[in-house]
Amino acid sequence: MSKINVLSEIRRVFELEARTIAGLQKNLGPDYEEAVRLLFACHGKVVVTGVGKSGIIAQKIAATMVSTGTLAMFLHSSDGMHGDVGIIQKDDVMLAIGKSGESEELNTILPVARKIGAKIISITAQPKSTMARHSDLVLYTPIEEEACPVNMAPTCSTTAALVVGDALAMALMKLRNFQPDDFAANHPGGQLGKRLLLTVGNIMRSGKDNPVIHVSANAKTMLSEITRKRAGAVSVRDDDWHLVGLVTDYDIRKVLERGDDLFAATVIEIMNPKPDFVFEDENAFSALEKMEKRDKPISLLPVLTRDKKVAGMIHLHDLIIRGL
Repeated sequence: MSKINVLSEIRRVFELEARTIAGLQKNLGPDYEEAVRLLFACHGKVVVTGVGKSGIIAQKIAATMVSTGTLAMFLHSSDGMHGDVGIIQKDDVMLAIGKSGESEELNTILPVARKIGAKIISITAQPKSTMARHSDLVLYTPIEEEACPVNMAPTCSTTAALVVGDALAMALMKLRNFQPDDFAANHPGGQLGKRLLLTVGNIMRSGKDNPVIHVSANAKTMLSEITRKRAGAVSVRDDDWHLVGLVTDYDIRKVLERGDDLFAATVIEIMNPKPDFVFEDENAFSALEKMEKRDKPISLLPVLTRDKKVAGMIHLHDLIIRGL
């Protein structure tokens, strides 16, 4: 194996790709704004296409657009040559990616897309290429050289295309006023989606799993409920199910540390009469922050309805399990 300075080689690639992005900024012009306006005005969908490594970049750009509010799909140029071009409609905009602009697959489907009536935006390092001539708008991505030691493997060129695609998607996102709640709706399984969408009511222990006792219950019933429900605490309610207190393991230890007879004490004497709580329709992540950001962090909170009735209990462990 030949000896190379690995860090120097990595640094060389970083510098080349950074220079490529700097070159994009220098060549930023009216075509980019016009492209964003055209994509924003699209009444159909954005069809992102490419072949080879450019096809992989096209697939990522389509995915980014979809997740940030732009209706988009990926069409592999080769598949387009064999029937899939039929997915294109006259109200669509095609975003074509190709460094040389001379890929046979791309240049076969672009005239078909134009004939259907779709607009075409190309991202290419060759503004006078065949692909560029088939396009309504050309986004020029100048490439001095690839980072590949033999200047062949797509590296700087795919980075440039990806950056342009990300920039288009983010500009569209701002034009659409796409907010975190919108993003979360498109990512219900991700951590951000969970943090924005899940309520306390979605996660809390309720019904038969809710540790709760009546204020007149004795210490034995209180301990039994804490043990059976495995929450480390129990909410204390009145006849109308309003919260009147909370008993935690800490409250029980305080009684024992004083040397008092636990079984002779009433629940009212043991409980914390002014516990923190959350409402069932509150954001679950806010409940987590409420637990953690207190002067003395806690691991659980009683959950109430908006008319202050006991609805359940939420535990830190439950929030962790749900990925919050």
